[in-house]
Amino acid sequence: MGETQGRITLWGIEIFAAVAETGAISAAAQRVGASPSAVSQQLSGLETALGVRLLDRRARPVALTPAGRIFARRVRRILDEADLARGELSAGGLTGLDSFRLGVIEDFDADVTPRLLGQMAGALTGCAFTLETGASHALMERLEARALDVIVAADPSPTAGWMEVHALLDDPFVAAVPRGRRDALAVDPSRFADLPLIRYTARHLMGRQIAAHLDRHDATFSGRFELDSYHAILAMVAADAGWAILTPLGFLSVERFAGQVDLLPLPLPPLVRRIALTARRGGLGPIPADTADRLRAILYDAVVAPARRRFGFLDPALAVAPPGGEAA
Repeated sequence: MGETQGRITLWGIEIFAAVAETGAISAAAQRVGASPSAVSQQLSGLETALGVRLLDRRARPVALTPAGRIFARRVRRILDEADLARGELSAGGLTGLDSFRLGVIEDFDADVTPRLLGQMAGALTGCAFTLETGASHALMERLEARALDVIVAADPSPTAGWMEVHALLDDPFVAAVPRGRRDALAVDPSRFADLPLIRYTARHLMGRQIAAHLDRHDATFSGRFELDSYHAILAMVAADAGWAILTPLGFLSVERFAGQVDLLPLPLPPLVRRIALTARRGGLGPIPADTADRLRAILYDAVVAPARRRFGFLDPALAVAPPGGEAA
């Protein structure tokens, strides 16, 4: 303890940045994966090293002092330089990485993520992996806060200058309908108006995309349920309680309802979401592009090819993005 007191450490700087952004010791601790007591200890050490008080911890939320505001302006540059240094040291490829913090949307849980981690574990024999699953907007917040290295989520729009974005998959929205109603709805799409629409929650980006698309086309469907889980939505569709709007990727992640639910084209103009891999620009050298290449191959085998065979109308809308560069 005494040997390290008085030193400015990168870890202390990262913790200060997390507290400055979240306004709370507990939230910062969760973001950086440390205990609140460890966060407080690092902050005290940083203030001792600098000889100034950076934070007013009595305020709620925690407030920056005048000195803290000055230091905060420099912190971002320090952390960006550290990311660039890490990227240069990783320029040799995957073998130089000792930790990898990956965030993915729930759609990838069933098959895609295990395949990716299996491949990367073989290439990164000395690397420790951390996996987080969550909604696209939550993963983006974690990436921006440096709590994750790479995320696989809905393509961010608009992109920021610090982002490195690699397109992975075009995932069209479709109608999930009870198996027994498929033929009637396929022949006469106007019958969708007779069924309740089970909505995906507007608290998530995908739910907001769906709601905006319905509004753009003045489409109104009755329905009383708004859910945040593919499992719950497809269980209700399977029980003939209504229909839902989701994507093939989401549908394939819940195979238990495959025999009771069918997919049809949207009874609306097409809507497609793009899934992308996003990282901090320059922070991991070639690793984001390498990971994106691996994911494209896995996505074709695990999602695109089987979905097209099963639902012919998805060809060519459901497609792996071309490799070789960042998304536009």
